[in-house]
Amino acid sequence: MNNHPETSVTVIGLGLMGRSLAGAFLAAGHPTAVWNRTASKADQLVAAGAWRAPTVGDAVKASPLTILCLTDYPAMHELLDADDIELDGTTLINLTSGDSAQAREAARWAERRGARYLDGAIMAIPSTIGTAEAVILHSGPRPDFEAHRPTLDALGTVTHLGADHGLASLYDVAGLAMMWSVLNAWLQGTAMLRTAGVDATTYAPFAQQIATGVAQWLPGYAEQIDSGSFPAEVSALETDARAMAHLIEESEAVGVNAELPRLIKAMADRAIAAGHGGEQYPVLIEEFGKPRGD
Repeated sequence: MNNHPETSVTVIGLGLMGRSLAGAFLAAGHPTAVWNRTASKADQLVAAGAWRAPTVGDAVKASPLTILCLTDYPAMHELLDADDIELDGTTLINLTSGDSAQAREAARWAERRGARYLDGAIMAIPSTIGTAEAVILHSGPRPDFEAHRPTLDALGTVTHLGADHGLASLYDVAGLAMMWSVLNAWLQGTAMLRTAGVDATTYAPFAQQIATGVAQWLPGYAEQIDSGSFPAEVSALETDARAMAHLIEESEAVGVNAELPRLIKAMADRAIAAGHGGEQYPVLIEEFGKPRGD
């Protein structure tokens, strides 16, 4: 149970996620104001005790903290840019998906309007909101985050990343890069094993074991990246590149798409050509850090 149930909060945007956010605040005892362009989406929340604000301006004025969960940043500006909407003194937390540049510009816009601003990202599905499984990322001035943390704790595991408003968006997409990379690697292996009659269910536990093991390398590899030194303590990149070639050859031999391993080997080949063949795999950060493969 939240320790400050008397603190009110406003939620603007009542899609599946927005309704889950508002529901979590209500469940924690917070007086909750809600607004949505399609007013009927608030019906269940109102039945549970929420106040349906008649206008966006009324919704913002109802609470010291307003949570935005909209389709995109232009939708936020469309709703809140009107002169008759008073933002001075309020705190806005924008959990709308967007990029880091949009987040930083939104912070400057909010400051011009006299509002405090935190940007955020929801690393969860609607059904987990209100549980520890739901991770909510926040970036912006830490004092503004801490001032409302007792309220935000109702949503799940809330985290402050730093003062740069763009960090939540960057962490969001970095997490997606991890997710898709792991899934794509698993699909590559699954496609290969299916040619030998091994089904995905049989392969999944082995793949999970490999993924878990590789994840344990990350802290040590991170130290190499941060120090800019890549001694080959496990294997040299040129050795890894030979294994990549074997993966490509085997994929093609069994009739499986080899585009993904070919892409990674091309990056490794460029690093080797630049003189990094004797260093360890994290030296590829130099290739990933380039805007183009040049």
